[in-house]
This record gives sequence, C-alpha cells and structure tokens, in this order.
Amino acid sequence: MTQHTRSRIPKTIAIILQVICVASIIMLLLNSGAKAMHYHWQWYRIPEHLWFYEDGQWYPGDLIEGLMVTLRISAISLVCTVAIGFITALLRMSNSIVGRGLARGYIEVIRSTPLLVQIYLLYFVFGPVLGIDRITTAILALSLFQGAYSAEIFRAGLQGIPRGQLEAAESLGLSQIDSYRFVVIPQMFRKIIPPLTNEAVSLVKNSSIVSIMAIFDLTTEGRNIVADTAMPFEVWFTVAAIYLCITLTLSALAVWLERRLSIPNH
Repeated sequence: MTQHTRSRIPKTIAIILQVICVASIIMLLLNSGAKAMHYHWQWYRIPEHLWFYEDGQWYPGDLIEGLMVTLRISAISLVCTVAIGFITALLRMSNSIVGRGLARGYIEVIRSTPLLVQIYLLYFVFGPVLGIDRITTAILALSLFQGAYSAEIFRAGLQGIPRGQLEAAESLGLSQIDSYRFVVIPQMFRKIIPPLTNEAVSLVKNSSIVSIMAIFDLTTEGRNIVADTAMPFEVWFTVAAIYLCITLTLSALAVWLERRLSIPNH
C-alpha cells in the first residue's frame, strides 16, 4: 500500500463519519418534529412500493417503475443535450452570420424563459401540431433547455484548445473532421467534464417537472402513493433519497472519468 493510498483512507473514514453524524442529527430533528405534530412514522410500508413478492417472484414497485421512466428520459435527453449543445457551439463559432444568429437566438430564447413554460408550449401547442407523444415531448423539452446551457460549456471548451493544435493536425494531412475527432474533441472533453456533469445533474432534477404531463416518472409515482397512503413524509423523503443517489452516482462517475482522462499516456 502506497503512502498516497494510506493518506486517503483516513480522509475517507472522516467523510463517512461526517455523513453519519449529519444523517443522525437530521433524523433526530425529524423525529422530534413528528412527535410535536403527533405524526406516526410508517417506514415499514415503504419497501412494498420499492419491491414486492408475489406468486414466488419479486416485482418492482411503483417507485422503482417510476425510477426506470426517469432514468430512461434522463439518459435519452442527456445524449440529445450533448448533440444539441455541441452543434450549437460549432454554429456560434462558425463564419456563417446566419448560423451564429440562429445559435445565439436559440440560446437567448431558451435561457430567458422558464422550463415549465417551455414544457407547456411543447405539450399543449407544438406537440399536437407535430403529432409527438408525451415521452418525446418531455425528452425534447429537457434536451432543448439543457442544450442551451451546454452550448456555452462546449464553446468554452473549444475555445480553450490552442489554435496551434488544429493547425498541426491539418499540417499532418488530417481533414477538418478528423482533426476535430482525434485532436480537438478528446482534449475538449477533458476540460468540460466537471461543468458537463453539473448539467447532467440538473437534467435529472429537472426531469421531475415533466410529471405535469401525466408521465408516470418517479415524482408522479410518489405523488400517487401519497394520495393513496397519506404518508407524505416517508414517501417524499424516499423519493428525495433516490434522486440524491442518482446525482451522487453521476458526480462520482465524473470524478472517476476526470482522473482517468488526466492520466498521461506512456
């Protein structure tokens, strides 16, 4: 075991202890608040909404099914967000006046209006005209919204690559597409992983807003369970914990990728 690894172990233990202490304090405060309100916790009923056993088999509960819908919408929207953001950034940096104008107009309109208003417009106005379903509308709304913010991240990442890198690639005989593919884009992603991760986390959290379109995602399932069981505290704390696990996983993955990509090739 190296000295660096040894030094990281106490830090990890300290972080775990801090998390345990904070969680304990929160639970104590919640318990005291529940007693003051004469509220009786029913945490034992939560597992049946996660997984339940029937006819010799385990089945996912309402919350897990809602989680699957949320993950599917978020994953597809993230791919579309990266594509829209990258294309918009290229247009912003292009020599075309029309391309720059379209990109800037798209960014200004999307960033200057609330996501909820955009969802209403897509769902009630453009959705019926275009003939798209609710899931597609949700993915489109999230992708357009997050793509406007990601475009600036991509543009900053592209501008952070020295011009000499592209000129050197072209002098070696690489086409412009290959120069971007093998030289510019790999270096750009190393620079933008942290802010791009923040956008991914925001996308997951914003996906809860699509519940207004009667999509049975995690938030909608949680609201339905609360209506059926009258357990608002237990259900919403569970939903919040699930969202927290997703965002922490994304953050940990981003840290791993950042360290992985920062390792020099020998």
